Amino acid sequence: MLRLACDTAAVNELQERLRSATESMLRLRDAVEAGEPWPLSASYGVEPESSWGPREVLAHVAEMIPFWLGEIDRIVSADAGAPVPFGRVATDPARIERIGKDRMLPIGELFERIGLASYGAMRVMGGLSEPDRARLGMHPRRGEMSVNDSFDQFIVHHLEEHVDQLREALSTHEEDRTTDRGAD
Repeated sequence: MLRLACDTAAVNELQERLRSATESMLRLRDAVEAGEPWPLSASYGVEPESSWGPREVLAHVAEMIPFWLGEIDRIVSADAGAPVPFGRVATDPARIERIGKDRMLPIGELFERIGLASYGAMRVMGGLSEPDRARLGMHPRRGEMSVNDSFDQFIVHHLEEHVDQLREALSTHEEDRTTDRGAD
């Protein structure tokens, strides 16, 4: 019984971190919309010179949460006999292509997709049984990972990182605008 309580506490903590990161992301909507039009990055893949502005960050976040939920569902739905191959790496062409397409969408639509996907992920996390959370997948780079670890790494921590990235882009943009005004 103690182990279940610890696992429940861990799930609650993950859900709380995801809720907090989601709310932090959604609070940035007004600032991102006010900064329009955002330039599109010329290089948004994994090349050393690539960079992501707000549109690329939002496009990625809007696609990555549903992607990882689908991968987690594959693990949970598969035969439990062996770790299930799952996931992708940053160089995945479909990932990069999707960012390229979705960064053209209206900012508001991207934020709406992020909110829906994030709150959906919280429901999925809370609805999994302890055995489901312990199920194993085999990631191409990270190796064997439990469903719970996958939620943490690929959805929760990943979203937290992109919230910071978006804040940094907004901060840099504001600094650039302030510098430009001072040059007059």
